[in-house]
Amino acid sequence: MVKSFLIIISIQIFLFSSEQIILVVSNDFDSSIANLSTFEDGKRVFKPFEVNIGTNGLGWGLGKTSLKQKELEPQKYEGDKKAPIGIFKLDSIFGYEKNKNFKMKYLHATKELICVDDSNSSSYNQIINLKYEKPKSFEYMRRDDNQYELGVVVAHNSKQLKGRGSCIFLHVEKAKDEPTAGCTSMSLENMKKIVNWLDKSKNPILVQVSKSKLNQIKELYPELELAE
Repeated sequence: MVKSFLIIISIQIFLFSSEQIILVVSNDFDSSIANLSTFEDGKRVFKPFEVNIGTNGLGWGLGKTSLKQKELEPQKYEGDKKAPIGIFKLDSIFGYEKNKNFKMKYLHATKELICVDDSNSSSYNQIINLKYEKPKSFEYMRRDDNQYELGVVVAHNSKQLKGRGSCIFLHVEKAKDEPTAGCTSMSLENMKKIVNWLDKSKNPILVQVSKSKLNQIKELYPELELAE
């Protein structure tokens, strides 16, 4: 029994030490402002900074690890303007420049690159090329503003469950203290720090929660020094 326990602890420490963690914490489910911290091998990387989340706060999303939810807490759905709560893989970086040298997969946001938010499409919640398919509802990845000048794809609802939310990113803020339609936004300066730091070999993840759920994050990642 003791040996098995030690093996489990060793595996947990191994997984933790191999991860880069972006931790976003809001005061409650209704807040549209949160604080972002970065960790690698249990140590803080950048000084924490403020970010914008959904206009209507947070709702439970669909990520890589299930956290405990209370029955009446809101879920994340398409168009609800809530950012997802959960633990999510970070898939790739995207931006307006054609060639960028990052330690993650990079998507050049051309005029043909779109993200599908049509729940009835087989390409729902996927980034595809408009040349090959034109869904009923989608958003362009190359915008007329700088919000997608740099960004990171968050692997929310990877199984494409109908109506559970799509096209969730970390991206450049529209304006300071301007909430989003469900993404997490920040200044261009901070976005540059994030994308230049992320490394696919470090299994980067986004952990996004309200303060009331921080105790669960402490249990999963005991070496993180988390402030209440």
